[in-house]
Amino acid sequence: MDRIDAMQAFVTVADLRGFAPAARKLGMSPSGVTRLIAALEERLGARLLQRTTRQVALTDAGARYLERARRILSDVEEAESAAEGERTRPGGRLLVSAPNGFGRLHVSPVVSAYLQRYPEVSADLRLSDRMINLVEEGVDLAVRIGHLPDSTLVARHVGEMRRIVVASKDYLKRRGEPKTPEAIAEHDTIHFGAMTAEPEWRFVVDGREIRISSTPRFASNSADAAIQYAEAGGGLTRVLAYQAAASLKAGRLKIVLAPFAPPALPIHIVYPTSRLLSAKVRTFIDLVIESTRWNFG
Repeated sequence: MDRIDAMQAFVTVADLRGFAPAARKLGMSPSGVTRLIAALEERLGARLLQRTTRQVALTDAGARYLERARRILSDVEEAESAAEGERTRPGGRLLVSAPNGFGRLHVSPVVSAYLQRYPEVSADLRLSDRMINLVEEGVDLAVRIGHLPDSTLVARHVGEMRRIVVASKDYLKRRGEPKTPEAIAEHDTIHFGAMTAEPEWRFVVDGREIRISSTPRFASNSADAAIQYAEAGGGLTRVLAYQAAASLKAGRLKIVLAPFAPPALPIHIVYPTSRLLSAKVRTFIDLVIESTRWNFG
């Protein structure tokens, strides 16, 4: 059994939901496709497809294997193209990971523009604030905000992001604007972040970092909820600059304590070192650099 041929047969059957249409697309007989997949299942020791008289469906093992098989086939295709000197035009499937809010507002438009520019590519944008393993989950590249831990990933710096403290003008008129980080103790605060984390804000005073703790009146793991409550006059909240950009532009919020803000966080695109830098990854990074201004705050 040729494992690549078997993977291709499996992916085609899964996509077309049938052996007959898969056989027509692959230029094979249905029995030939059946034999390939049966041999693949025997090698793996797992049933990949559930067959009935009317349809073919993926088993749980098949669904997990499908994504890996797509990734392997895509890598094989790219490796062959590279060997043939045909890497000038990207193709295949591009899997991109990004944080929820930033991905929705800033990465998704880039993916849309990329697909318009390169019709040979299909894309999968996965939004999650979870730190995923790119290799294990078959992701081509990820957009990450913050300092990167030591890893085997290659990182390309594409922007910067500041954390800012904001409040509504109405609230500041009622309670006064804090002039130093210590003055936060006199104010109502809104905590945005992990609900298990201690509400603690970091600032830089005279070149040294200080941490200010508070007891928030409102806490949420949703930036939108924290910002909405701040707009309603609920108090001070600390968010990433892009999260409050629309509210600041509209005048619903105002930045405070800007002289004490810590250094900006880097924004990187990361991808695995173990994988040949494909045309689709290279051109996606080029488009980000060409078309975006990811410098916030």
